[in-house]
Amino acid sequence: MSRSRYKNYFEYALFLILNAVARALPRRLALKLGAGIGALTPYLLPKRRQTAYTNLRRAYPEKSEAEIRAIMAKMFRHLGKSGFEMLLVDTFKAEQDLERHFEFHGLEHLREAYALDRGVLLLSGHIGFWEVGTFFLGALGFPADFVAKQMRNPYIGRHFEKLREAGGGRVIDARQGARKIVRSLAEKRGVCILLDQHTSPKTSVKVDFFGRPACTTPIITQIAMKYDVPIVPVFVYRTEDDRYQVYVEPALRLPNDPRPETIVEQTALLTAHIEAAVRKSPHQWFWVHRRWRDKPEKA
Repeated sequence: MSRSRYKNYFEYALFLILNAVARALPRRLALKLGAGIGALTPYLLPKRRQTAYTNLRRAYPEKSEAEIRAIMAKMFRHLGKSGFEMLLVDTFKAEQDLERHFEFHGLEHLREAYALDRGVLLLSGHIGFWEVGTFFLGALGFPADFVAKQMRNPYIGRHFEKLREAGGGRVIDARQGARKIVRSLAEKRGVCILLDQHTSPKTSVKVDFFGRPACTTPIITQIAMKYDVPIVPVFVYRTEDDRYQVYVEPALRLPNDPRPETIVEQTALLTAHIEAAVRKSPHQWFWVHRRWRDKPEKA
């Protein structure tokens, strides 16, 4: 047995313990525990803390040191809550929990896009509790699949895949997703894509995100153009009392113009929607990700 397999088993065993604890507790206590673990994360993972600080400092040069530190502290607590809530996402009940935990704004935009009968590209990012779309989209009658990267630990990865598919959606592997995305759209389903992570320079275009060039996949732009598929931005924010505000924006219809400069222009437009969503609640974005790979200037 290889060392990496031992490591995977060990991580999975710890994960199962954490999972059992989360599911044994009432939701309120589980989220409180998650927030507490999140608050410890900067000390347990100093590299993540430094990445978050560098990203925030460069994204918000106008903010004071105290403001940056406050955003970081709230972000880690929020991520802790979201991590624990993800372990419970398959326990949501359609009618009961839709009414109890969610408030929707702009659902008419989603209905109009699905009514076009062309499939729908659902644009979002790692904002708020993005994973909960695996529950509420199906519960509201919008069939949808979800593009996701495979996790390094395959045992934990399979567990999360089951959670994500509990609401009736399917997980599409991000590494070879284009064909499956098109297939889902042909079945008149929605496809959720998070467009706010770094991608390989070889397969990406560079567009501004918080005033800095970021390598971004053009796949959603190219598919929307080629097949005339509407793009609907959807963002989910956690409230102070751990409910969710879901904002659905009007559908975007991109021009059928495959020129490279148009692809860059339209990908920049989609990225601007994500940046605007992050600015509404900065502490709810995933600042621990190395979205930009340029070297920061020395302080």
